[in-house]
Amino acid sequence: MNTNTPALALHEVRKQFGATQIIHGVNLVIAAGERHAIIGPNGAGKSTLFNLISGRFPVSSGRISLRGHDITGCTPFQINRLGLARSFQVTNIFHRMSVFENIRCATLWSLGYGYSFWHRVGALRDVRERSEQVMEHIGLARRRDISAGVLTYAEQRALEIGITIAGDAPVILLDEPTAGMSRTEAAQAMALIQRVTQGRTLLMVEHDMSVVFGLADRISVLVYGECIASGTPAEIRANAAVQEAYLGSLHPQTEAT
Repeated sequence: MNTNTPALALHEVRKQFGATQIIHGVNLVIAAGERHAIIGPNGAGKSTLFNLISGRFPVSSGRISLRGHDITGCTPFQINRLGLARSFQVTNIFHRMSVFENIRCATLWSLGYGYSFWHRVGALRDVRERSEQVMEHIGLARRRDISAGVLTYAEQRALEIGITIAGDAPVILLDEPTAGMSRTEAAQAMALIQRVTQGRTLLMVEHDMSVVFGLADRISVLVYGECIASGTPAEIRANAAVQEAYLGSLHPQTEAT
């Protein structure tokens, strides 16, 4: 990939359900290696935009490219194989499987195993080593053999981030990664995200402004399905239209509701 090629580019992306228009011609360019946050009030269309990028919803019109590849109309698994992985608002893990087994499932395809009936998964050394590295990275190595369903909520969110990065995708989408966390847990999650996204492109939806302003290189503001501003954290703080439409009198260290 050309180093000048954006990691993600959206051109006049629109989405409607029946007669209801949800996304109104969004244009967005995210550079490779950038940490980019999308913020906006509830109902702004943030999760819908994520679903369009990751292929869960088809776009009504417009174009989306991933690392120079046109992914408009591609399925989620095709987009994943082109280098994009995502997490969800609601924790999406295998509760009856161990932490290690969850991570191992996510590493298999990226290491070339796919749907193979002639390999004993327990004997795959490269899969085991990659899974161990990821567990160490997300701070769950000591919980290796614990069933995912008995982890704390914050640990389950960390596991989902681990699953997201285990396939080594260069572009990561995180949908409200600190939702439901205490201040201490959110701070720990922010440190984890900083660590695991080094060298990757991150696009996240997040309501906690301390996380947004602490992590993002650039921020885009979505209001009623329209991107009303994009810029650095300082530019977004100072933007009068953003203040009026969303931030209001919120201090950047407080949580948006």
